[in-house]
Order: sequence, then structure tokens, then C-alpha cells
Amino acid sequence: MLKKIISILAVAVLSVTVSANVQAASITVEKGDTLWALSRANNLSVENLQMLNKLTTDLIHPGDILTVAPEKRYTVKQGDTLWDIGIDHQVTVSQIKEWNQLYSDLIHPGLNLVIFEGLKNNTISLSEKPVQPAAETPTESAPAVEASAPVESAPAPAVEAPAPAESAPAAEAAAPSSKEIIVEATAYTASCEGCSGITATGINLLENPNAKVISVDPSVIPLGSKVYVEGYGEAIAGDTGGAIKGNKIDIFIPTKQEAINFGRKQVKVTILN
Repeated sequence: MLKKIISILAVAVLSVTVSANVQAASITVEKGDTLWALSRANNLSVENLQMLNKLTTDLIHPGDILTVAPEKRYTVKQGDTLWDIGIDHQVTVSQIKEWNQLYSDLIHPGLNLVIFEGLKNNTISLSEKPVQPAAETPTESAPAVEASAPVESAPAPAVEAPAPAESAPAAEAAAPSSKEIIVEATAYTASCEGCSGITATGINLLENPNAKVISVDPSVIPLGSKVYVEGYGEAIAGDTGGAIKGNKIDIFIPTKQEAINFGRKQVKVTILN
């Protein structure tokens, strides 16, 4: 009798939501703060900090309160599902898919997932779980996943046909007369043994440690041009390097440790002139 009751409840709660009271950490923006600096201080990428706070640009103001959550890595094990992982970490399936750019629920052992714990998820939809009782009524379970994805997951609208009609004007408005490229970014510093601190265009980085300068391949980004680097801000393409070929840039950072911590990442560069 108890098994029958549990089975009935499993089907009945498919469209019900469960409250998960997990408080997110927050910080208050101070004068001089940038998204790039705050993301590094809180072990987040700029993109994830923007996503957590629904920001569409890098612009922040003193007094703004931003939600932050430490980044955690989870390795998928045999038998894991996105729903089970979401329940264990108090996040939704849609959030996991969004953070890891997954376009289906298919995962495999050994896959490394990024999870932001500490977020406050008001609802975790049980309709996302691929429970077996629902298999008898596929007409009910299939629309549940399809309906929830456009609401919670950012990547989903990009796949559907109607989404480009809404997103295209925003992208055009951001840089109507600019060229945007995706590049692989690393960082360098002038405070190293044997470094002159003078760029290919004559900028003295030792005397101007706060200068925003990037090293480029002039055949891709014209030397001396003004650019906007995602997560770094406006800068001058004022230097070159032997290893900087093709869609690669080297970002100037004042201190050696910060340059090392920057690592290697993909960013969007907008050539402004």
C-alpha cells in the first residue's frame, strides 16, 4: 500500500515546485570597482558575474549590490543525471545547462560541470526530472521540458527560430559600425627581468601602469586602433608579440601575479576604429 501511495505522489507532483532557501552572497560596488576586478576577487568569470546579476554590459555604479557565488567544479559519475546533480547542489537543470552551454540533458561520466553554489533558487521544478512514471504519459512530460527551457535558460532561445528576431537588434545597437571578433586572450606585464616596458607604439608601461594596452597581430587588429575587450574595457592595440598570431591577444596587466592568474580564455574584442 505504501509503495502505491509513493508511486501516485511521484506522478502528482510533476508540475509542483519545491522551495529551496539558499542565501546568495552579495557585495556592494565601491568607487573604482570594475566587473573584471570583482570577478577575479570572487573567483568568477566576467560572463558568469553578468549572468548572475542579469547585466547586459560591463557598466556598474558605486552602491550597486551584486550577487556573487563561488565557482565549483563537479565531475559527472556513472548514473548521474542533471536533475540529481541539480537537487544535490540546490540549483535547477536549466541553470546547469546555461552555465555549461549544454543544449540537451545528455551528460556522460567524466564530464566537468561548473556549478555556482550559494545562489537563492526560489523554485526547483520537479517537472524537469526524467522520472519513470512519466514515461507512460509522454505527451505530458515532453511539453513540460519544452515549456520551461525558454523561461529559465538563456541558451534555449538562441536555438529556437523566434529568438534571433529579438536578439539581433540588440547586438546591432551595441556596435553598429564596429567589427567584433572572438580571440584567445592571455596576459603579460612590464615588470619582469629584461623587460623594457616600452610597447611597439612607444607607450611606456612602467611609467603608465594603469594604461589599457593589448598586444595584437596587426594583420587581424590594426596596430594603434582603439578596441573594447570584454571584461577589460577600452584599450589601445599598442603592442605586438612573437607568439601573438591570428586571433590571439595579450592583455597588459600591471602586476606579474595578476598576469599569471589571468590564464588563458576566450573573449570578444570590438574594434572601435
